[in-house]
Amino acid sequence: MASSRKIILQSSEKKLFEISENAAMLSETVKNMIKAIGESNDPIPVKNVSSTILLKIIDYCNKHVEEENDDVLKQWDADFLKLDQDILFDLILAANYMEIKSLLDLTSRRIADMIKDMTPEEIRKEFNIKNDYTPEEEEKLLEENKRAFK
Repeated sequence: MASSRKIILQSSEKKLFEISENAAMLSETVKNMIKAIGESNDPIPVKNVSSTILLKIIDYCNKHVEEENDDVLKQWDADFLKLDQDILFDLILAANYMEIKSLLDLTSRRIADMIKDMTPEEIRKEFNIKNDYTPEEEEKLLEENKRAFK
């Protein structure tokens, strides 16, 4: 039988959010904290996660616990990932911190899909990444690894 217990999560800004125990258990980090506090109703601090991102994570966990239809869930996930790049990266960091493997896989796959047909220069431009190599160093690397760039 599904648990009806509610868990209180506390964001980095100290805001409190309620989530069902079943949904909270998708996070290994929160699961371990629940085991540690036992039946206590004390809030569980999620110190590295902002309120904005924690709300998105709660939405994700709730949907993934409640929805049984895989097709509906796939469409929901696709819509869920329509995010600004900054939010997407924050979500990846939070999923990693909270150890929510399915969310980390989903968000990482989204980034992989975004860059799969890009050149290194396009990736740098898209994500505002500075090239650490001088033109000479980059040319040498390309020459040494030319098989990888065919």
